Amino acid sequence: MIGAAAYQVETTSRLAQWRIDDLASTYRKSDPFKIGYWNWHLSVEKSRTLIIRLYPEVSSLTKETPPIASFMIKLICLAAGDRKCFIHPEIIDKQLKSSEDFVWTIEVPLTGKFIIDIEFLDIKTAPPDGGEACSIWSRGLACRQSNHKALALLGRMLSEGIQTDIMINASDGSISAHRAILASRSPVIRSMFLHKLNGKETAVINISEMSIEACRALLNYMYGNINKEEFLPHRLSLLHAAHKYEISDLKEACHESLLEDIDTTNVLERLQNATLYHLPKLKTSCLLYLVKFGKIFDIRDDFRDFLQCADRELVAEIFDQVLGAWKGF
Repeated sequence: MIGAAAYQVETTSRLAQWRIDDLASTYRKSDPFKIGYWNWHLSVEKSRTLIIRLYPEVSSLTKETPPIASFMIKLICLAAGDRKCFIHPEIIDKQLKSSEDFVWTIEVPLTGKFIIDIEFLDIKTAPPDGGEACSIWSRGLACRQSNHKALALLGRMLSEGIQTDIMINASDGSISAHRAILASRSPVIRSMFLHKLNGKETAVINISEMSIEACRALLNYMYGNINKEEFLPHRLSLLHAAHKYEISDLKEACHESLLEDIDTTNVLERLQNATLYHLPKLKTSCLLYLVKFGKIFDIRDDFRDFLQCADRELVAEIFDQVLGAWKGF
């Protein structure tokens, strides 16, 4: 009898991984796993070839708004100490409705343990009445703009410099703002006004570690006027500012956003920042991505350099994860 774990697909962020220790039968279908709004399945057929399918579970959601997925999928075969990796060409904007929409045939006889690794780059949906497809991951916490007139007016006060009474000096420029808004958003800045800056008609705050563009993104967030295009490029700078000035909702917005697109180009930097700023979910997701999903193999040189300068406690935790993963095999 095959254990329940044989059908379970592990997921984190946008990554899904199915480990098959023994494909004794000619067909196996995974348990459902959730990525985005949909439950998904993987299936494997084994004969002279290996056939892999990825498809969303049949539901009213799938029928009404089928996912339009971009993803990378690879098969890792582990047999007799040998590791073979087969990588499918990148899939871009493929609408998936049924088990026939994505079929990957590998014309090589394979034995041993298998790992099917899928990294979702994006998932879009198209409006039922037509129109351009939109990414489901562009609707995050930090990118929601209020339509309330008050927030629109606050944004205008900032952009047009209406009745400003404080100057923010960034590393490469300055921008004027309003004490009352900043004080209401940050207890640290409020304390500065009560002590160091009390009584000054036009106060100055120096934020030399931020560029003027990152500083403008910070102020736009505090005024409720930020958009996705402005938020995403400055997430790490905004995370630093949120931690420094105790803007808890901005810190959480950065935390949630950084969880959404972990990949091999940013996982080490995010792991370092997760440790520095005490972000447990991001730390756990980065460690899962590196260790349980085997992405350490893809970035060996960068990972070796990272270990040489990383915090000792973090290095010890990584090795504990690695040892635990090896015991599970």
